[in-house]
Amino acid sequence: MRTALISDIHSNLPALEKVLADIDRRGVDRIVCLGDIVGYGPDPIECVDLVAARCEWSLMGNHDFGVLYEPTNFNSAAEQAAYWSRARLEEGARLDPEKGRRRLDYLNRLRVRVLLDERFLCVHGTPRRPINEYLFPDDATNSPSKMEQIFDRFDVACLVGHTHVPGVFIDDPDFLRPAEFDGTYRLEEGHKVIVNPGSVGQPRDLDPRASYAILESGDAGAAVEFVRCEYDVRTTVEKIHAIPELHDWLGDRLYEGR
Repeated sequence: MRTALISDIHSNLPALEKVLADIDRRGVDRIVCLGDIVGYGPDPIECVDLVAARCEWSLMGNHDFGVLYEPTNFNSAAEQAAYWSRARLEEGARLDPEKGRRRLDYLNRLRVRVLLDERFLCVHGTPRRPINEYLFPDDATNSPSKMEQIFDRFDVACLVGHTHVPGVFIDDPDFLRPAEFDGTYRLEEGHKVIVNPGSVGQPRDLDPRASYAILESGDAGAAVEFVRCEYDVRTTVEKIHAIPELHDWLGDRLYEGR
C-alpha cells in the first residue's frame, strides 16, 4: 500500500495542485492529510474542496480549529488570517448554501487522531497534545523528557505535521533530515519513529518547494520517501499581497521557505 502523506496546506492552492499532480503521476493508492488545510493563505475554499475530494481523510490542525472556533495563541498575522478565512468560508456558504454547508460540515467533522492500518498513529501536533503541540527538530537534543513522554504514547510509528519541517524522529532520540538518508527512510522493526512529511503550502526548512511524503507499507515492512515539488510561488504571494487582511509577510516568507 502506497499512501501519500500531505500536511499544512494553509490555503496555498498552487502548491496543493502541484503536489496532487505529482502524486497522481506516481500512482499512489490513497492520500491522507495530517491537518491545517486552511490558515495563512489566500484560497481556503478551493483547498478545502480539493482535500475533501481527493483525500481519504484529513485531521484537524490548529489552524483548522482556529478558523472554525478560536485562534488561540496565534500571532497577530495568523489570527487575522484565521478570521479572514472564516469570513471567506461564511461568504461561500451564503453564495452557495448547499456547497457551503457541505464544506463547513466537512471541516467540523475532521478528527483529532486516526490509527492508520492499525500501525501508524496520525495526529497533527504530537500524541500528547494532538492539535497544537510542536515537536521541533532540536527537541531531540534539548528536551529529553518531552521526547520520552511523546514516544511513550504510541506503539510503532507516528505521523505528524505542524512544524512544517520534513524528517524523522528516532527514539535515540535524534532528528534526521531527508538528506541524511538519501530521501527514503526504512522503518526498522522494534524501533519507534515519528515522521513529519513537511508542509505543502508553507515550508519552513529554508527550501521553498512544496513538501510531502509517500509511505509504502506491507508485510515486508515500511518505508517513507520524502518528495519536493516546485510550484509557482509568485502566484500565491501576489494573491496574499492583494488581500488587505493578509499580512504581506505571509507571502514574502514563501520565497525563502521560512
